[in-house]
Amino acid sequence: MAKSLAYDSPMRLLLIEDNRDIAANISEYFDPKGIAVDHEIDGVAGLQKALEESYDAIVLDLMLPGLDGLSLCRQLRQAGRTRVPVLMLTAKDLLEDKIEGFEAGADDYLVKPFSLAELDARLKALLRRANVPQTPRLLTLADLTFDLDTLEAQRAGEPIKLNPTTRRLLMLLLQNSHRVVTRAELERELWGDQPPQGDFLRAHMHALRAAIDKNFSLKLLHTIHGTGYRLTADPVRS
Repeated sequence: MAKSLAYDSPMRLLLIEDNRDIAANISEYFDPKGIAVDHEIDGVAGLQKALEESYDAIVLDLMLPGLDGLSLCRQLRQAGRTRVPVLMLTAKDLLEDKIEGFEAGADDYLVKPFSLAELDARLKALLRRANVPQTPRLLTLADLTFDLDTLEAQRAGEPIKLNPTTRRLLMLLLQNSHRVVTRAELERELWGDQPPQGDFLRAHMHALRAAIDKNFSLKLLHTIHGTGYRLTADPVRS
């Protein structure tokens, strides 16, 4: 078994999972690492815990009694909890299901059955992306702005809701709006040298496009087929 990397500091994890065996396995895996795992078995109690307590990350099952994972994630984001990373667990593996999860505010998607080592690696990646360095710079493109100090995005003065993953992608694309950013660069930004199997990047980019372009006639995010993506207000030949 590959050696698991250590976490930079003690971590609090909220696990919302109605399968007690899966929950027990996750808790037993993380306990020796010094990670405190709070467990809830239904969506209503899980949402209440997520709103009342402070967590470094949330692992959320899609199918839950009381309140399903998608609805829980949407309500969590609507309540202003936009910085805590959410990793969704599900048996559904269709691209449409992944897109729906990302649009609800999830940052990553792990399909059951999964290995605990992969869950561990995904959580570390989420925590790295959530800890964006704080600088006073303001990135702008046309009427789109992203404040690297507050991590807030706006378009035409209207706030844009982003999760840590789409926020990271937007920052990279804005910083490189003078050129096309390749798929390999974007995947490396999110997952380092070990991107997950499946076209997860496409789902994340779909969620980002919906967030920044859906309600505007001028589209800023362009797909350059076979290469990558570019943010620009100018016409682009794809």
